[in-house]
Amino acid sequence: MIHLVRPSLGLVGRILAILLLTVTVEFCTSTLLYERASQFSLREDEAHRLAEHLVITRKLIAERPVRERAMMASLLTTDRYDVRWGATEPPPPPMAPDLREMRDQIVAWEPSLADSNMRLRLKSPGLNSMVVGGMTLPDGSWIHFGTRDVVGGWDLAIGRVMLALVPAIGLLVIGSLLIRSTLKPVRMLAQAAERYGYGDRVILPEIGTGEVLRVIRAFNAMQDRIQRLISDRTQALAAVGHDLRTPIARLRLRIDMISDGAARDAMQRDAIEMETMIGSLLAFLGGEESNQPVVRTDLAVMAATRVDDATDEGHRVRYEGPEHLDAFVRLYDVKRALDNLVTNALRHGKHVVVQVEQRGDRAVLRVLDDGPGIPEARLDEVRQPFVRLDTARRRNTEGLGLGLAIVERIVRAHAGVLRLSNRPTGGLAAEIDLPIDGPVTAA
Repeated sequence: MIHLVRPSLGLVGRILAILLLTVTVEFCTSTLLYERASQFSLREDEAHRLAEHLVITRKLIAERPVRERAMMASLLTTDRYDVRWGATEPPPPPMAPDLREMRDQIVAWEPSLADSNMRLRLKSPGLNSMVVGGMTLPDGSWIHFGTRDVVGGWDLAIGRVMLALVPAIGLLVIGSLLIRSTLKPVRMLAQAAERYGYGDRVILPEIGTGEVLRVIRAFNAMQDRIQRLISDRTQALAAVGHDLRTPIARLRLRIDMISDGAARDAMQRDAIEMETMIGSLLAFLGGEESNQPVVRTDLAVMAATRVDDATDEGHRVRYEGPEHLDAFVRLYDVKRALDNLVTNALRHGKHVVVQVEQRGDRAVLRVLDDGPGIPEARLDEVRQPFVRLDTARRRNTEGLGLGLAIVERIVRAHAGVLRLSNRPTGGLAAEIDLPIDGPVTAA
């Protein structure tokens, strides 16, 4: 059966996308409302100030003799309004329809301007516009006026956009925090699943929304079921191993009674092979030394001790590395993995080098031999259980081909990496790369 995987955003990404869409709609709507409200407010405020100034201007200029009106208009010019009067000044253009509402507001504020025949228009229509216009005096002459401040401009554009953007950003930040808090149980579930993959059982607190709560309960129940299955299998394997080792031990005692030396030695080798096979099978299936704690271990001392043991047995083994290198590992598992690599190297090579090295926050154990090596095409295959390379190396008569498979399982449980490569000078290089801080770093 082929399963099609659809590329999609993560859960957080989807929720943030929905939130962003909502904020965008709110932003556009509030911007439009602010724009409309600001236009009305600005027009009303501008109309009020302009009305007061025009009333004073019309009254003072009308009271002056004709020869003094131009000077009075100049005196009435301020930094906000420009006023001009001239006996020969032509009337301003007709009233602009867009400013009729503003004219009505001015007249509403100052009814005395109702008979002034006021005309308004925009100079340089657009965002940066100024209001100009004119009105008549009782004798029919015209007063020309204009605002010096821009009507609209920054207030109607950037200012309103920024004002609307503030609540939008606030909503987005608050929403992101709430989403993060809501999805906290999901992150805990992901971290627990990762840790459980490395052999650490984590019982999660049952919190969160209904859907998440059901998933957490199912995850906790799944851990219990898997733990029971593993426990039952381990007990069964341990029982089988114990039951098989007992008759094998009796068989070896009886073999010692055989007088034929050649036959006795051959049968002893077969019995030893049977014991070794049972031991390696139990080790691979987790039947021995399970549930080990992660403890601080000196890997350099462990490697040097294994080299000393091999040297005492008459092998040519050399250690290279520091005197001490501490790491948090499962002691007996890592010791078994190193022992498997050293034993494998000694079986296929005459000279073996064990190296220990620190690379940043990683510890590296490396075993080098001068044996025949492994064909490049089969470097990955030898990691699989029950695989023997009879053509590349002579048959392993002491096991089931589980040595490297056990190492691979142990290294993977430590969140590490097992690397196999052929040396340019001949032989195999097996490297275990482990995190110094332990198989799982707390998030």
